[in-house]
Amino acid sequence: MTELMLKYFRKKQKEVQTEKIYNTQCPFCSMQCKMQLIEQSIVSRKQYKTVGIDNPTTQGRVCVKGMNAYQHAFNKERLKYPMLKVNGEFVQITWKQALEQIKDQFTRIQEEDGLNALAVYGSASITNEEAYILGKFARVALQTKYIDYNGRLCMSAAASAASQTFGMDRGFTNSLAEIPFTRCIILAGTNVAECQPTIMPYFEKAKENGAFIIVIDPRETSTAKLADLHLKVKPGTDAALVNGLLKVIIEENYTDEAFIQERANGFDEVKEYVRSLKLEEIEEMTGVSINQIREAAISFGKEETGMIFTARGVEQQTDGSATVRNFLNLLVATGKLGKLNCGFGAITGQGNGQGAREHGQKADQLPGYRLIENEAHRTHIANVWGINPKDLPGKGVSAYEIMEKIDEGEITGMFLMCSNPIVSNPNAHFVKTTLKKLKFLVAVDLFISETAKLADLILPASSYLEDEGTMTNVEGRVTLREASCPCPGEVKHDWQIIVEIARVMGKEKYFSFSSAEEIFNELRVASRGGIADYYGITYERLRKEGGILWPCPDLDHKGTMRLFETSFAHPDGKAVMVVVPNKPIVPKEEVCSEYPLYMTTGRVLSHYLTGVQTRRSPALAARNIESYMEIHPTTARNYQIVDQSLVKIESRRGSIMVRSKYSEAIRPDTIFVPFHWSDSQNVNDLVGEELDPVCRMPGFKLSAVKVTPV
Repeated sequence: MTELMLKYFRKKQKEVQTEKIYNTQCPFCSMQCKMQLIEQSIVSRKQYKTVGIDNPTTQGRVCVKGMNAYQHAFNKERLKYPMLKVNGEFVQITWKQALEQIKDQFTRIQEEDGLNALAVYGSASITNEEAYILGKFARVALQTKYIDYNGRLCMSAAASAASQTFGMDRGFTNSLAEIPFTRCIILAGTNVAECQPTIMPYFEKAKENGAFIIVIDPRETSTAKLADLHLKVKPGTDAALVNGLLKVIIEENYTDEAFIQERANGFDEVKEYVRSLKLEEIEEMTGVSINQIREAAISFGKEETGMIFTARGVEQQTDGSATVRNFLNLLVATGKLGKLNCGFGAITGQGNGQGAREHGQKADQLPGYRLIENEAHRTHIANVWGINPKDLPGKGVSAYEIMEKIDEGEITGMFLMCSNPIVSNPNAHFVKTTLKKLKFLVAVDLFISETAKLADLILPASSYLEDEGTMTNVEGRVTLREASCPCPGEVKHDWQIIVEIARVMGKEKYFSFSSAEEIFNELRVASRGGIADYYGITYERLRKEGGILWPCPDLDHKGTMRLFETSFAHPDGKAVMVVVPNKPIVPKEEVCSEYPLYMTTGRVLSHYLTGVQTRRSPALAARNIESYMEIHPTTARNYQIVDQSLVKIESRRGSIMVRSKYSEAIRPDTIFVPFHWSDSQNVNDLVGEELDPVCRMPGFKLSAVKVTPV
């Protein structure tokens, strides 16, 4: 070996490689895949690799978003210090100064405008501990009734439908493990191949095992390509389509009469209504042929086992709650509940969409899925918190309605945690204008998001790599996210921020927590005896078992794999069926000569929610650098739109500019635009403010628009 080569190898030996491993789980979708981030240091350079960890839900699978999540956590734009707006510019201040600002401003606002002048706007991406303590913070530290969260825009339709039909809401009535063995699957308004890729192997295995898969979607998505039957429904007509399925099932005698008799109320009314309908009218309304309606109904009805999964496509409608209830009617009528390989699944969008709504962020709920207007529930939680039940505020309003209260002057200050409402809300331009009216806006975030730009004070939050806590995944399985990566700069965890604000507000005795585990142990007690009972779940058990499905009422309980085996959660033990009319109570926006096309919205594989995190991940941002409009080539030619050209999309609310993308996979009367972008590409500028009368969900999935070339 030459002297030169020896010098080279000696030099390489000195470049000692160190390796650190951080256990965590993905911060994005509700699959909550377990991961390890491996950090390798070579001299002054670091490189990272993400690998999946075996777990009960995803068996070590990770998608492209999870693999690249670390890129936003280490992004140079991360907020590392409190930032106060001074003369229109953000300047770094100390935590002491930030807390004094909050104390002074919140106190002034409540003295001038009343306790309810402060609002809290939460998130379905924070941990269970932080969701719990945020709800407690609003009601005990601030004593305001106005708290809601961005999960209202995601899961509220499915949650309300399940609560009304079954008496309780857990994302899945069964575990994911049963999917491969069911005989017929309906995927309604869900594109899991792009939104939750690591759930796809369950459906692919079911297909291999001979399951008949039906997809209901206006677009031929990656998920629809798996289907044996794709019902390309006209946007907004899903409830009518289900009535057609029910009509065929009832008239062809595919109902489970014994199940209905023993375990359901309301079937006779549903039967009478659907028998009065004509399939020809449903065909005309939905754009789905009678032959396809019959094929879908008989395929589902004749099989002994079957499952239905819904997501935002059918839920983000002004009749989303009713539509999901109609899908549940279908399950009850055929007796496909409480049995092996039968059940319902609401495909949760956000990482902790399930847990975040169970423990007190919703306007009408207290921890454990208790109701704030139920005196017994109020008393239980007040006793846990050490306050008088009379001091608990009452029911507030939904997320979008909070914006309306700001516009009306009833709310003048806001504490905003890990959410970006000027991009995620409907009528987004109105929301942006409204937030500017606040006397004081505090935003807690990783980055200066579009909404945080409007804040008077921004507090730096920890990322998924740094913030330990529990999350509840798509199937209702509580998992523990380990997080050992140190916080950069002066970043604090969300729960620490809440504790410190409560302290300066004089409510320290109610928030004397020093760890996430301490908060979880109080959450366990608060949830005990409630619908979402976590009492039997501990950090120690989660570390040993990898995750536990609630309800889990005691330490010896193994968790509940399958709900409703013997009874539903209503007092009489029966499910409640209800008539869902073809035409919704709240009229939907109709196309017309001026706005002749339906517009629907959704996700793309490489991005998450409003893109605040994924657009700061170079590997993900490069896959989709801008928004686009998916349009059928025939439709495009009718409006002189060239493929890959800039187009203007207008609704009655506003306009945006995106690039066209020809696709024969979409209905000719419909366009599709993803919602991950802001400013001139914020599709929610086009969406109306009408809300579902039951769950207060906006109608994101249906707007009447026109398109013109630029």
